[in-house]
Amino acid sequence: MATIHDRAQPGVPDALERLWTPHRLAYIKDADRAEDHYETPAGCPFCLAPGRPDAESLVVARGALVFAVLNLYPYNPGHLLVCPYRHVPDYTDLDEPETAELAAFTRTAMRVVRSTSGAHGFNIGMNQGAVAGAGIAAHLHQHVVPRWGGDTNFMPVVGRTRVLPQLLSDTRDLFAGAWSGYAVAAGAPAAGERGHVE
Repeated sequence: MATIHDRAQPGVPDALERLWTPHRLAYIKDADRAEDHYETPAGCPFCLAPGRPDAESLVVARGALVFAVLNLYPYNPGHLLVCPYRHVPDYTDLDEPETAELAAFTRTAMRVVRSTSGAHGFNIGMNQGAVAGAGIAAHLHQHVVPRWGGDTNFMPVVGRTRVLPQLLSDTRDLFAGAWSGYAVAAGAPAAGERGHVE
């Protein structure tokens, strides 16, 4: 039986393998981007996620004022986002209780990821405004990106491709199960319970 490799094809063969990631095309084309660029809660994925089942929206944990969700387009495996329920664009827009719970969730996220995947370190941060690199600038979110020695190799640098060894749904289940073992904040709902939504 003849294969595609048995016939003359355009181009010059090389020694490289191809890793196809067609699911990324929607992100590249901004197919899911709201027309208002998420300026209103109606189209904002961080406003919509808490209203959906956790497994569907990739929500890992819910607090009274913030929640943790897996990044749909992670920089590294286990890349979490900590988001307030309120649709606010800037860190200075958070009130004191939101700021405290965001910090507590970030700390817990680090503990959960470290205990379940052995992360060696983390990049923690927020891109404030579109000019600073925020993909969804209208809704504040803090990145918790696990790092391992040697995790930056030719794939993202040269190949502009990230290799993820686990399905996002499996990562969510792993983190959600481990999250309940950590105290997040006084009065926060247990894992899986819905927190306050404005």
